[in-house]
Amino acid sequence: MMLRALLLSLSLFTGLVQATVLQRPVSLDTGHGELYGSLLLPKSEQPVPVVLIISGSGPTDRDGNNPDGGRNDSLKRLAWVLAKHNIASVRYDKRGVAASLAATPDERNLTLDAYVADAVAWGNKLKADPRLGQLIVLGHSEGALIASLAAPQLDAAGVISISGTARPVDQVLRQQLSYRLPPALMVRSNELLDSLKAGQVDTDVPPALQVIFRPSVQPYLITLFREDPAAAFARLKMPALIIQGSNDIQVSVDDARVLKAAKPDAQLTLIDGMNHVMRIVPNDLKRQLASYKDPQLPLAAELGRSIIGFIDGLHTR
Repeated sequence: MMLRALLLSLSLFTGLVQATVLQRPVSLDTGHGELYGSLLLPKSEQPVPVVLIISGSGPTDRDGNNPDGGRNDSLKRLAWVLAKHNIASVRYDKRGVAASLAATPDERNLTLDAYVADAVAWGNKLKADPRLGQLIVLGHSEGALIASLAAPQLDAAGVISISGTARPVDQVLRQQLSYRLPPALMVRSNELLDSLKAGQVDTDVPPALQVIFRPSVQPYLITLFREDPAAAFARLKMPALIIQGSNDIQVSVDDARVLKAAKPDAQLTLIDGMNHVMRIVPNDLKRQLASYKDPQLPLAAELGRSIIGFIDGLHTR
């Protein structure tokens, strides 16, 4: 009886939260294809802060899910954490991904500059909405670099980097692949990375490396490898927050510390036990990989506390 009453009260609470948050599909005509996203807007008499959420690399969608890596709903869950604390958000499918696939159906035409321009266009749309107040740009993983490049063009109130690398991405890939590839493939992988870093396409890709270096994605990688994330972060003039988990198997705590050194006035939150999909997971590869496919796992509690505290602090500046 007590359990039934508890479940009923939880259900009523969840329904109450959803009733006070407007959920709407949103779209953006970029002039070079239409992009699609999701708006969560807490009901309020006054404009509320809004977070533009930018997803990570590859075909990762607005919710943080990747057809290659599985469904974990990390960014969708984060958007709801914000909504419950009176903070609006828009998260979107990047061009060439999910609902925005038609905007750039051929990945050979993708560039980092286009992703940045799209983020700027979304930000300008949000800044023009009278229901919304301060704009905060949040990027996860590769999205953190896009956020750092877009925010100055938007005069954003703040920037949040979650699991963002400080090193050029070719260096990150070299390190990640060195743990996984046999020596012969590692030699070929480094040759491919050298070519792309030099701005040259190399179509001689072994089958085992096609997922990362397929010729159709190489033009995008060339534009990505040109950027220095720490340098982009150092150029930010607005307040910034760096969040990094200690159990992230893709991006290290050292990266977060380099970002902090690049912009000493940035806030740094290191979350013990948090992994790349923002869950508390032991440093066990099997359990780590399983977490990428488990949308029921709760987000790390400190993640929400850190973001909400940072945004609340912007009001007093």
